[in-house]
Amino acid sequence: MSKQMLTVDGLQYSHWSREIFEQMREGGVDAVHATLVYHETTRETLTRIGEWNRRFEAHSDLIMPVQAPSDILRAQQVGKVGIFFGAQNCSPIEDDIDMVTVLRQLGLLIMQLTYNNQSLLACGCYESEDSGITRFGRQVIREMNRVGMVIDMSHSSERSTLEAIELSERPVIISHANPSFFHAAKRNKSDKVLKAIAENDGLLGFSAYPFHLKNGPDCTLEDYCDMIARTVDLMGIEHVGLGTDLCQNQPTSVLDWMRNGRWSKEMDYGEGSASNAGWPQPLAWLRDSRDFPNLIEGLRDKGFGEEEIARIMGRNWLALLERTTTPMV
Repeated sequence: MSKQMLTVDGLQYSHWSREIFEQMREGGVDAVHATLVYHETTRETLTRIGEWNRRFEAHSDLIMPVQAPSDILRAQQVGKVGIFFGAQNCSPIEDDIDMVTVLRQLGLLIMQLTYNNQSLLACGCYESEDSGITRFGRQVIREMNRVGMVIDMSHSSERSTLEAIELSERPVIISHANPSFFHAAKRNKSDKVLKAIAENDGLLGFSAYPFHLKNGPDCTLEDYCDMIARTVDLMGIEHVGLGTDLCQNQPTSVLDWMRNGRWSKEMDYGEGSASNAGWPQPLAWLRDSRDFPNLIEGLRDKGFGEEEIARIMGRNWLALLERTTTPMV
């Protein structure tokens, strides 16, 4: 059924284990953009890479590293799950622009310019005033373009996102978020941003994180696929994909690290409500990676053709990486 259809998930951050990798393979997932870090320093980021090297060694029958887009196709051919690294903040480069090249050479294909807060590069989506891209941010965008590191604005504010798109010579992505017309979370994106991403030849990865969905954990597959259909009308079929934001088997301490890092002594509730303090209940139709075939069936039921579904499920992600990750000469 779905195994011949390339499947790429544009964002997961799970408690990585053999069980998780087996679930990915069982669900027909060929490649996953795995969050490497949130607020880690350069040295801590190297440790995360080292941990992944151990996983690649211990589970070599299930997973393999993705250093280039062609590795995704190779993973599909040999029946493994390709893992490509992304950072959800710019903290891994600290204040050193040379670290962009170093980390790209170590396999970091994607980096967000900020995670919710103001960073050295840009403004996050939870700041009260949107300051846009900083002086350092302009330099880093240029360097990311040069070395083939994808600019991700998933947790960034509107002005910063639009400025990044304008400044970048290469496509910019939102790896995991949804349209604000579907649900008005601060992390979701306006029509203006989505149109700019499409015009920039970038990509939006649809999130399945319940706090970013209409009706939260009770969001139906039909409503989710209707959101996809409406977004395709806005952006075009070639500019959308999946970025589920699945966080499997993670303790609450990881959620605290994501939201609070080292910057706050108080609990940051993310979406602005104490009711969102913990992990949300999973969606009935996407409990884990084994449920990816449900998405294919949901898109078919919505009336998408097989070629369109193939684009959404993975081909668009592959094409995006092909046009963004090759270093500029």
